[in-house]
Amino acid sequence: MSSLLLHLWHVTLNTIFDVLPIVIIIFGFQGLVIRKPMPNMKKVVVGFIYVLLGLAFFLVGLEEALFPLGDLMAKQLTDPAFLHSGGKISDILRWQDYKWVYLFAAAIGFATTIAEPALIAVAIKAQDVSGGTISIWGLRIAVAIGVGIGISLGTYRIVTGTPLHYYIIAGYVLVMIQTIYAPRSIIALAYDSGGVTTSTVTVPLVTALGLGLASTIPGRSALIDGFGLIAFASLFPIMSVMGYAQLSRWRASRNNIQQDE
Repeated sequence: MSSLLLHLWHVTLNTIFDVLPIVIIIFGFQGLVIRKPMPNMKKVVVGFIYVLLGLAFFLVGLEEALFPLGDLMAKQLTDPAFLHSGGKISDILRWQDYKWVYLFAAAIGFATTIAEPALIAVAIKAQDVSGGTISIWGLRIAVAIGVGIGISLGTYRIVTGTPLHYYIIAGYVLVMIQTIYAPRSIIALAYDSGGVTTSTVTVPLVTALGLGLASTIPGRSALIDGFGLIAFASLFPIMSVMGYAQLSRWRASRNNIQQDE
């Protein structure tokens, strides 16, 4: 317990130094450029304290729980005894044998995205500015489906050892094609949705999962093959959100045609 508290103290000190440049910039511009006292100074100071404590607890939680959890799940799901389950452990493993890895990757990608605070904030703002046209849950589910598919495909890439750039190039070609045909009102939001998914909840588990897979699958490098899953988590939500908008527009036009008839 004492070692954990000592670790928390060191992380808090490091967090203070990390946040200090932000404080200097904000208060520097307020005093030297705007030349007005900071409104609600007491609330601002209390808010910064909350930020420091929250970041410190979050970083310790990553090190103590989320990173080990993702690594543990990857090792258990790629254990030859689990993969063969009834067969001979001496058999050669194929990409089809890792089906539970793909399923877990899709499920964890979907679940972490639904819980992502940054995505919730963006979805609320999107609903406000769109006048309710874009629903909070509609956007969250569309983004989560994209992340789930992307993480699952990313784990398939790690298992097969195929180059990362093939998937990324093909994905962005598809994104460019979708951009031409998607409703203009959704394009900017779709591109932002790819960024907000790579935040506090999704990144730690997904990164740990990728590194765990690469370190346990024979012939894979943790450095070369372990990273790259976050790229899938950023790319595929763009496709899924634009696809969601295109599907909604198609359904609306179809309903209008049926009403005219």
